[in-house]
Amino acid sequence: MPSFDIVSELDLHEVSNAVDQANREVGTRYDFKGVNASFDLSDDEIVMAAEGDFQLQQMRDILIGKLVKRNIDAKALEFNPSAKSGMQVKQQIGLKQGLDQPTAKKIVKLIKEKKMKVQAAIQGDQVRVTGKKRDDLQNVIAVLRESDIDLPLQYNNFRD
Repeated sequence: MPSFDIVSELDLHEVSNAVDQANREVGTRYDFKGVNASFDLSDDEIVMAAEGDFQLQQMRDILIGKLVKRNIDAKALEFNPSAKSGMQVKQQIGLKQGLDQPTAKKIVKLIKEKKMKVQAAIQGDQVRVTGKKRDDLQNVIAVLRESDIDLPLQYNNFRD
């Protein structure tokens, strides 16, 4: 039986490259001359630090532009409120990776509501969809692309 997996993954190497490019651009832009502004990447978050909220907004736009150029969806970013610490304002940006349980249940419910001839099962941080026909599986992918799920979804492990 044909099947595929629905996952939400980030290429952390590409995220690292985008953060490095954003740091370089902040260092060379005229409106950031003499300003202590930087991006720091840890395992599951990016920390932006600048001297004011306006500069943080500019840095957010730079970061999103660099990520989009590297084919990373901005839906994978979770912006936390900014916090002032000393002379700087910092903002943490969480990186969403993997399907959490409520999102996986939402995907399964969406597939069942469309009454397609497929079965969807949650397996850890992914959803496996199986069906008798390849066309049914492609219809599921089309429905999920049109849905309002707030995570970037990838469809891999497609088997006949």
